[in-house]
Amino acid sequence: MKTIDFNVIVEKVKDICMAANFELSRDVLDSFKKYRDSEESSAGREIFDQLLANAEIAKNEKIGLCQDTGFAVFFVELGDDVKIEGGNLIDAINEGVRRGYGEGYLRKSICHPFTRKNTGDNTPAIVHVDLVPGDNLKITIAPKGGGSENMSRVVMLKPSDGIEGIKEYVVNRVKESGANPCPPIVVGVGIGGTFEKAATIAKKALLRPIGSENPDPELNEIEKDLLKRINDLGIGPQGFGGRTTALAVHIEMHPCHIASLPLAVNINCHSSRHKEIIL
Repeated sequence: MKTIDFNVIVEKVKDICMAANFELSRDVLDSFKKYRDSEESSAGREIFDQLLANAEIAKNEKIGLCQDTGFAVFFVELGDDVKIEGGNLIDAINEGVRRGYGEGYLRKSICHPFTRKNTGDNTPAIVHVDLVPGDNLKITIAPKGGGSENMSRVVMLKPSDGIEGIKEYVVNRVKESGANPCPPIVVGVGIGGTFEKAATIAKKALLRPIGSENPDPELNEIEKDLLKRINDLGIGPQGFGGRTTALAVHIEMHPCHIASLPLAVNINCHSSRHKEIIL
């Protein structure tokens, strides 16, 4: 049994709250460079140059990549041989968010749905916890901005809609979103499960490194086809036209009820932010 101190979790969460908002991961930066070189639109190439410059400034000056520093969303893998001492896991994560968003001068965006009164410290966080074998605690943060989240949807398709129905819905969702989610986007797709499961796995799909292959050959082919169809829409970087509307399409799938075909589309902006720690 491994014991992890409450305050250690707080400090590590504080650190990744800031790191995720200051530093884009290598896979995102590499995708910017790759698509910048293949982009046919001069305006699109200029946008990529600005995104790369923005990322460099954010990293060097420790300021947010975007003014929207997002809802603090966490995916946690908690080993069944882990004991947290001095408090509980959710409280530790929220305290880490409170300190990270305060010390990092990150915008606090969380408010009451009706009154719109701000909570003042970007809490409460959204925390998804999976119990796994072992004695490790893995915490991944994926700050989620409002513009891209607003373009995301969950729909209950008919089983007869099949793969083509799924593809049609995903492409139309991106088309209808236009420039709103700040393209070039990353598209997370959740297929199956239930209403809430589809949404969760669609968001989790966004964590997969850009450029990686889906281990399921059928889903891998669907991802490639969707990426081509989406980039053929011509929306382009920041909606100014071009060949690069999406950097990647990532799909997660789960068994579903015989009467249902749940589908979730969770769109991420070009600032695909995520950091992880393992304790």
